[in-house]
Amino acid sequence: MQKLKGHGAMLCANTMWGLMSPLAKLVMLGGLVTPLVVTDLRVFGAMVLFWIVSFFRKPEHVGHKDLAKLFVASLLAIVFNQGCFIFGVGLTSPADASIITTSMPLWAMVLAAIFLKEPITGKKVLGIAFGATGALLLIMGSSHAGTSSTVSGDKSIWGDLLVLMAQLSYALYLVLFKNFVGKYSVFTLMKWMFTYAFICLLPFSYNDLLAAGWAGLSLMEIGSLAFIVVGSTFLCYILVVVGQKNLRPTVAGMYNYVQPVVACIVAICWGMDSFNWVKGVSILLIFGGVYLVTMSRSRAELEAHEASVKGTEDNR
Repeated sequence: MQKLKGHGAMLCANTMWGLMSPLAKLVMLGGLVTPLVVTDLRVFGAMVLFWIVSFFRKPEHVGHKDLAKLFVASLLAIVFNQGCFIFGVGLTSPADASIITTSMPLWAMVLAAIFLKEPITGKKVLGIAFGATGALLLIMGSSHAGTSSTVSGDKSIWGDLLVLMAQLSYALYLVLFKNFVGKYSVFTLMKWMFTYAFICLLPFSYNDLLAAGWAGLSLMEIGSLAFIVVGSTFLCYILVVVGQKNLRPTVAGMYNYVQPVVACIVAICWGMDSFNWVKGVSILLIFGGVYLVTMSRSRAELEAHEASVKGTEDNR
């Protein structure tokens, strides 16, 4: 039941993140707000919401050492993840950035093997390969000539590296804080993480915030920003902690592949793309990959199996 809750939480979170991409693009196409302003709005809005909710819950004391850990968690999950991605996308093409994001589950698997001693099994490798292949087919099928990078080679390389750093940062958060997140409620964790993130990001976004054309935003753009803040940030980060508590990092990371599926469905519904057999195969590969990784044995399951086998042999 707990695993089912974790799967549901990660599916919902990544569905909303998938919806965020076309909505954020819709807002930024107007030129009134920059990507950095959207990021800062997400962080500030979520911070306010988490503090408001925390006032209606039983207070939890967080020690100085744990506050320091939450600062590191904030850097990995929010500041470096979102900051590196935003600046990276500005230096490389959207297609390149989308392709690089498919590396996150692979990072999660490798880091879980290093820090949590989780085994790298054949099912995990095959599942990640299936998911990555499906995501790449979707991304490449939705890319057009107009989305190719127009920046210089050096800038493109730096952009690619920044996007890669964003994926590595989030994978590190999933692995290193897998056990820590169970210590406090999700609202205590997130109110401190988003407060730290807002303080870190404000110096970089201050000028853009002042220059944003707030008065010129349409109702559609305001509604999109509201969904990005409340749905794709506040609710998503609650759901991620639920998934983090109940799933292995590699399994949680695999849901990253749901995002291009959702973006593809939205593009088809908006008449920006069309459905074909390649997209159908891509979706099957992605969810097949998630299933394979989910079915792979964890460290605890392998140890229990080995103990059972040994016990059987001893009783002979």
